[in-house]
Amino acid sequence: MARYGGIDLGGTKIQAVVVDEAHEVLGSSRLPTPTTGGPADVALAMIAAVREALDEAAVGPGELTALGVGSPGAVDDEAGTVTSARNLPDWEGTYPLAEKIEAAFAAPVALSNDVNVATQAEFELGAAKPFRSLLGVFWGTGVGGGIVLDGQLWEGRGAAGEIGHVVVKSDGRRCPCGRIGCMEAYAGRGAMEVRAREKVDEGEKTVLFEIMEEKGKPRLSSGIWARALERDDKLAHHLVDRAVDAIGVGVASSLNLLDVEAVVIGGGLGLRLGEPYVEKIRTAIMPHLFADHRPPEVLLASLGDLGGAIGATLLAAGKAPAHA
Repeated sequence: MARYGGIDLGGTKIQAVVVDEAHEVLGSSRLPTPTTGGPADVALAMIAAVREALDEAAVGPGELTALGVGSPGAVDDEAGTVTSARNLPDWEGTYPLAEKIEAAFAAPVALSNDVNVATQAEFELGAAKPFRSLLGVFWGTGVGGGIVLDGQLWEGRGAAGEIGHVVVKSDGRRCPCGRIGCMEAYAGRGAMEVRAREKVDEGEKTVLFEIMEEKGKPRLSSGIWARALERDDKLAHHLVDRAVDAIGVGVASSLNLLDVEAVVIGGGLGLRLGEPYVEKIRTAIMPHLFADHRPPEVLLASLGDLGGAIGATLLAAGKAPAHA
């Protein structure tokens, strides 16, 4: 009986799952992504997360059929490497990630881009199951995107779906990517934190950083933004509303080009803020949508925090030996 492992490697967390042949979760684990060290330290934390998930699933470490990994950065599945993984410590060069994880579990490892993996999961198993075309929008530390056209993931020449870098203001703010006016410069959680700190330096009051200290967090997590909104913090409302507007412009522009049937909103902030903010994004899309007489469905990702890791198990199933 096949048992697949899946790892979702993120800027703040490593999520691992072990599933059965139907991709039902048998065990899961979540560990913080190391903030120091380098790729080798991150790989060790990934291995530890899988071991915890195996323990919960009561599956031995040698019993995995295959593992899948969704990772940021430039992912080369054939070479088994990840290069320049943004939001991860000192990961500028190329690292043989598949080899390290294969050695720990004696099982084949498949690698892919983290957002493509999460998009595929929502398409095959989640909110977008009824549709043949999809735009996945993952609103978190950055803003990632994935595209499914006519039932197939569209990767272009390897960089399709970078919705966070759709330009929403040609003379706008500088994005963490170094370019000007990207959606992510307004909607990425990292950029939102930078703007919040600027506003505090200018004398604006906010509870954001008080909550961060209370919770002992090193950065403004999705939960901190949600709590600040619950406390009706003026700056939090302003920056989140500005993010929603930027997402609305960028998604509408992408829809005008692609005309897909559905948009799925996920990612740390998307999931934490939930359906009320999906509704706000729907509203923000409409003024910019050419075919506004038949807008696409705009849906909250249904697989939740585990979506990326479950998607990685789909990769694993494709990598598994034929007899498994």
